Amino acid sequence: MIEHQYSFRVMYPDTDQMGTVHHSNYAKYYETARWELFRNIGISYKSVEDAGFMLPVIRMNFHFLKTTSYDALLTVHTTLKEIKGVRIWFTYKLYNEQNELINKAETELAFVDKDSWKPFAAPEFVLKAIEEHKTKLNPCCQTTK
Repeated sequence: MIEHQYSFRVMYPDTDQMGTVHHSNYAKYYETARWELFRNIGISYKSVEDAGFMLPVIRMNFHFLKTTSYDALLTVHTTLKEIKGVRIWFTYKLYNEQNELINKAETELAFVDKDSWKPFAAPEFVLKAIEEHKTKLNPCCQTTK
């Protein structure tokens, strides 16, 4: 597992007539947090696309616990839970400034060929970056080849 934290302020256009963050924005928040996790281990989404792959979301699940509003400082705790074959799973926990959990989510994505949209095994450079990051976190658990 790889974890990353990403903080941001809620923008005014993200709120609805009730003065709270509209539910549709959570997908955007989690997508940004997911790519910030990847960027943190040395992979940009552009590099994935440039290599001929895309990562569409094939499943998402949200659990709304508390509301939040304009200008709130939020922090997403993102976890790369698993990567297997063509699929990759992430979990998210979203906290407000009082460190209260306000939302939990999970997404499942699939690596696909950019042109044909056919499922494709995770690119080697992605797997390598994930493994290198895990090794940095747990040098005791290195495997020898």
